Amino acid sequence: MIKVTNLTKTFFMPQPLSILKGINLEVSKGEMLCIVGASGVGKSTLLHLLGGLDRPTSGTVAFDGQDLSALNDNQLAAFRNRRIGFVFQFHHLLPEFTAIENTMMPVLIQGWTWATAAKEAGALLNSVGLGERLQHRPGELSGGEQQRVAVARALILKPGLVLADEPTGNLDSHTSDEVFALMRNLNKQLGHTFVLVTHNEKLSAQADRIVRMVDGRIE
Repeated sequence: MIKVTNLTKTFFMPQPLSILKGINLEVSKGEMLCIVGASGVGKSTLLHLLGGLDRPTSGTVAFDGQDLSALNDNQLAAFRNRRIGFVFQFHHLLPEFTAIENTMMPVLIQGWTWATAAKEAGALLNSVGLGERLQHRPGELSGGEQQRVAVARALILKPGLVLADEPTGNLDSHTSDEVFALMRNLNKQLGHTFVLVTHNEKLSAQADRIVRMVDGRIE
């Protein structure tokens, strides 16, 4: 599904700072892969390149054979919105909107009708255990519930790939276990491919595969 070849990323600030140094990686359809490593080794940078949020200095990211570097900015944005879901450490929910409205947002932007979007979002929120919390705003939800809404929002367009950057990093141990178990169940039941960055070795051990990054490279 994903093939990364000789991927590098250098930032100029103004002196060059090499973050990724020749990454090669393949991720299979339906796999849950965890990327682990110390802070500053390039995990989040790699995730951003996998998701088309940034462009590499050299090398390629191919998604089902499509080289993301060959797409212009508009094409890349359309591809990303259609094929990739994102979950971050901070949920980035809009505080003035309810759980169901936040979940609906990606498909409303795509032009879905309100009724169709609400039906799909309601079903998703029910599947992540929030069927009774549809009309609650983020401030009325616990941290774990907020992150469950973020997961539902990431899945509403049925992306082939879900990228999660420290999705449990802002949660206590018990809630982290619950959110990770939710993503693992969705991975198994729905067949979505998940690539997660985490510092949590206990959680990463439950994935199909772990890759460890050290100094911008995969060990």
